[in-house]
Amino acid sequence: MYHGIGEKSWDNVPDATIQQPTDAVVRVDAVTICGTDLHILKGDVATVTPGRVLGHEAVGTVVAIGSGVQRVAVGDRVLVSAISACGVCRYCRAGSYSQCLGGGGWILGHRIDGTQAEYVRVPFADNSTHPVPDGVSDEQMILLADILPTAYEVGVLNGAVRPADVVAIVGAGPIGLAAVLAAKLLSPSHIAVIDRVDARLDIARAIGADITINSANQDPKEVIADLTHGLGADVTMEAVGIPPTFELAVALVRPGGHVANIGVHGEPVTLHLEDIWIKNLTLTTGLVDTRSTSTLIELVASGQIDTSSLITHRFALSDIEQAYRVFADAATTGALKVLLSNAPSAQ
Repeated sequence: MYHGIGEKSWDNVPDATIQQPTDAVVRVDAVTICGTDLHILKGDVATVTPGRVLGHEAVGTVVAIGSGVQRVAVGDRVLVSAISACGVCRYCRAGSYSQCLGGGGWILGHRIDGTQAEYVRVPFADNSTHPVPDGVSDEQMILLADILPTAYEVGVLNGAVRPADVVAIVGAGPIGLAAVLAAKLLSPSHIAVIDRVDARLDIARAIGADITINSANQDPKEVIADLTHGLGADVTMEAVGIPPTFELAVALVRPGGHVANIGVHGEPVTLHLEDIWIKNLTLTTGLVDTRSTSTLIELVASGQIDTSSLITHRFALSDIEQAYRVFADAATTGALKVLLSNAPSAQ
């Protein structure tokens, strides 16, 4: 539970219950911590109020449904999407579920209690859950709740990645690494990943990055310029959420290229229009809509995408406070994604 900036605790609260006919209650079998949760604890998301159960990613089992639920049944094993969708408003009908006007959007762990609990109420359950295919594990599914759709939609699709493009990803945290997996689906000629932690760059290379750049001892601009004969990357993705990495993403892109901002920003960023107005750049931002989730589930189920390497630590759900410490101190612990389950497991 969030109790204010920098304050959280593992508390006893009443179990989630059905409140609306379109609700389902899901017993949480596996859950994770998102970088956005750390932003909330830093005070970057002022709309989260004290007393809120955090979390917006889970795999679980349906234990109750409202009278209006038609596609989900008690006993179903489901992925709980980070985005809830009423399905009928202007934005939902256009597939822009993140902007739902009917009470959905990013609400779990934000405007209503979230998934870092033993039970969670899922509004608009027919639209906001996905069945887990047979043979697909909780570990494989959990990253489809948020970071893989985010990387694919906000990074790859917004960035208009095309075959043979040079793609530069700034940041090799969980979302940046998910962007490597997602970008590979479009067959770029080169994927370059930039970070300051060698261990994360090693993982980036292992999952498909062609070039890794440690910006602590290499100049990314020089490396990308050498690779592209001075032109710049076709697509850059910002996957950190701080001003220097955003400015680097803009500096690395070629004239006429795309800058896809994925990171969650908690402070203003300078956009140097005095330099880039003449370059015909396209710059996009976005909150994931999760309209690609079903497609990505099929790719994971068929073995075309392997997300297992992004989970580095495992905990019992009751050890979530320790999991937060490990996840927040990733520079020391090497944590990428932590998996919490109702059954204790070794780290």
